[in-house]
Amino acid sequence: MEEKNISYEYCEKINDYLGQRDFDAPSRMSLLKFLAINALELSAPATPVLLQQQQQQQQQQNNNKPTGWLQLSGHPESIVPCSSGVVRKRVASFSDYEVQAYQQLSQEPLTSKIVPEFYGNIQLESGEMFIELQDLLKGFKDPCVMDIKMGCRTFLESEVSNKTLRPDLYQKMIKVDANAPTPEEHEQQAITKLRYMLFREAMSSSQSKGFRIEAIRLKGKPPMKDLKTVRTSEQIAQTIDQFLNCKKSVQKELINRLKHMRTVMEKSKFFQTHEIVGSSIFIIYDDVKVGCWLIDFAKSRPLPDHVKVNHRVEWIPGNREEGLLKGMDELIQAFESANQKQTTSRKFLQI
Repeated sequence: MEEKNISYEYCEKINDYLGQRDFDAPSRMSLLKFLAINALELSAPATPVLLQQQQQQQQQQNNNKPTGWLQLSGHPESIVPCSSGVVRKRVASFSDYEVQAYQQLSQEPLTSKIVPEFYGNIQLESGEMFIELQDLLKGFKDPCVMDIKMGCRTFLESEVSNKTLRPDLYQKMIKVDANAPTPEEHEQQAITKLRYMLFREAMSSSQSKGFRIEAIRLKGKPPMKDLKTVRTSEQIAQTIDQFLNCKKSVQKELINRLKHMRTVMEKSKFFQTHEIVGSSIFIIYDDVKVGCWLIDFAKSRPLPDHVKVNHRVEWIPGNREEGLLKGMDELIQAFESANQKQTTSRKFLQI
């Protein structure tokens, strides 16, 4: 693994957060560098992977357990621990779209409650720039986690504007499904990036339902990440049932929370004036409490003045629709169906 330029002094600050003072200096430095730069491959928050790392570290360290953990990581090396209840997300500039998004979201009283708390920007002596966000795992003990990528389209239009035919993407497609290319594409042995991205979205429930379950982590178990092909209503229902584990109070609270989030999004000025691509719903619960937030705004973009979106209309290149609220509608319906199914099952058993 390539060594990153993380100063020992900065790692010592992280060390205060982790409470690992009984480690010798080389071991402590190795651990801290691992925590600071370890990459996560998922494009979504990927918190279950971090939870797995937490579990492994705790098993190894016995009584030397971290007091908190990282919340999310949209890209490799982007998250570092800061202090209890706070994480830092690395940004290239304080003018980045994600920084602007959190600044604006934090200024709307209702909207600020459905996203992680934003504590501001900070630049280190090294020149690295970060935003400070709420650690969503703070206060939870061995929680269940679900990571849901929202939208019918999880790529920006600018990312697929190049119409060059690419043999590498054709090869990727046929590895997944040899029958997916058209006869013309087979003849050319190449496809555009847009064609490949639409194919990838269609492999999951993103295109049809406006959301896909990226990963889940159940209490006391390692995370399950290979869920992108969970596509049908039955497959989604089974995954939700497994995640909720017949916890009626959690079901009701999550449904109410999701409905509240949808209402806030519909009324929010930010959502009325922005394209929200690639965001995720992050759900977490343990034996005591439940949490649910919308996270990840790296691909949010302000709309031109002449463009209006409702986040439900089908995407046509140029209209900037991404299906965020369609996804919320479908997600709420999926959780309500799971709730109704369990209620019916209980009544049947009582008879």
